[in-house]
Amino acid sequence: MKLKGNIIDISNRKIFKGEITIENGKIKSIEEKDCNENHYILPGFVDAHIHIESSMLVPSEFAKIAVKHGTVATVSDPHEIANVLGVKGVEFMIENGKQTPFKFNFGAPSCVPATSFESAGAVIDSEAIKTLMSNPDIKYLAEMMNYPGVIYDDAEVLKKLEWAKHYNKPIDGHAPGLRGDDLTKYISAGISTDHECFTYEEGLEKLQKGMKVIIREGSAAKNFNALIGLLDGHFENMMFCSDDKHPDDLLLGHINQLCARAVAKGIDVFKVLQAACINPVKHYNLDVGLLKVGDDADMIVVEDLKDFKTLQTYINGDLVYDNGVSKIKHVEFENLNNFNTDKKVVSDFRFESNAKQIRVIECLDGELVTNEIIEDSKIENGNLVSNIDNDVLKMTVVNRYQNDKPAIAFIKNFGLKEGAIASSVGHDSHNIIAVGVSDEAICEAVNLLIENEGGICAVSNSEDLSAEQAEKVVPLPVAGIMSDQNAETIGKKYSELDKMAKALGSKLHAPYMSLSFMALLVIPSLKLSDKGLFNGGDFKFTSVEL
Repeated sequence: MKLKGNIIDISNRKIFKGEITIENGKIKSIEEKDCNENHYILPGFVDAHIHIESSMLVPSEFAKIAVKHGTVATVSDPHEIANVLGVKGVEFMIENGKQTPFKFNFGAPSCVPATSFESAGAVIDSEAIKTLMSNPDIKYLAEMMNYPGVIYDDAEVLKKLEWAKHYNKPIDGHAPGLRGDDLTKYISAGISTDHECFTYEEGLEKLQKGMKVIIREGSAAKNFNALIGLLDGHFENMMFCSDDKHPDDLLLGHINQLCARAVAKGIDVFKVLQAACINPVKHYNLDVGLLKVGDDADMIVVEDLKDFKTLQTYINGDLVYDNGVSKIKHVEFENLNNFNTDKKVVSDFRFESNAKQIRVIECLDGELVTNEIIEDSKIENGNLVSNIDNDVLKMTVVNRYQNDKPAIAFIKNFGLKEGAIASSVGHDSHNIIAVGVSDEAICEAVNLLIENEGGICAVSNSEDLSAEQAEKVVPLPVAGIMSDQNAETIGKKYSELDKMAKALGSKLHAPYMSLSFMALLVIPSLKLSDKGLFNGGDFKFTSVEL
């Protein structure tokens, strides 16, 4: 097979008219020659850090959509399903992904559970990491979120790092805001990347100390604007990632969007493509072609070098996407899950108190970090309740792996004026997390997810709506975090639910994605686990009441 067009030689910073000959899935030759084709041929895009589970799609369905945007490979951390199902969940992701031509590159989740301050569905200890790291399908040790464990020489954490070094596989980092001597020690432990930088200064320090910085732009966490200024001078040590991308966003674009935005800011296109196509392959030693003779024929054809609209995608020389049509086929799979809690009653969500002030989580739109703020309490019949006028709403995290009393806290900036929203996508342990204007609405939303053994939902208490209109749920039967349907179907349903959450009053860009991170204890400052309110700065529980 032959492919003609404007060929992009990223390493040599050259664009030339030419012809590529593909034979047996490999690039046999690349020749300069005149041709009439005006499109551009370049290596495929690679997402340098993503949790496939956050797309609410299994890998085989994710692949169908990713190739439409010119993505040929991902560096994928199966951390989310591992917290639900352990090694069995990791194996599910690998095997499902293998049934497509797409090049998934899975890591061994390093923090399952993410902390000892929450209830997860499984444990992956250092012995399990040893077994996973010996597997050739495991390409790296995934994000080491327990940075205090690294800094303070936790024996179990250090064993996990040593097994990665033993098998000569890269170690990913996860250390938001970590600076100074603590950062130096973290890096010296062998940790080579970070996708959690949220300021220019933090990213610069990490680059100067030898880390690879990954610019993240997902559905909730958006750090592109803060970090893109670093790319011009540090393009050899930077990459792009989405981290967590919901299905409606994935349908619109992927790494191609970040390339377009970077070029629009005047950054040299070769530097942009170095970060998007080359650096992840070299850092993680991926079996992904880089448009060189002898490489796997992993390449894309784009309309121009401005918008990067993908016309065709090839993986191992096979055409997997062609002008609007994904050629990746549906894969049959078994739905695995782990859901073992009974339905709740309204009184489970009471918070008996006489406190005049409370400690409140301040949610920041587009950020995973939160603030701790102090607000006046609202008490009815001895029960702390939501204060709709001041946008301080009750939230809960409910253990989905066993019957326990729900944990209660309060959050600002969700903006709901009625009803409640809930999700069993609750990083990292994926317990049920909900926020609402009343105990009754919260209870209804939580029970809706228990009935479905996982999903996302919204409920309204408006008397003007029919029963069908007042309650929407998107079931997620695969581990309670993924759908068994395709992207178009789940994307449409998710979009409808997103609209309902905003109709209930939320002003957040992605209410469900933001909600899912309000239980992520390893990101400062204040979060809620199923065991209670947690201060991520001090790494200890704290009280709601003052």
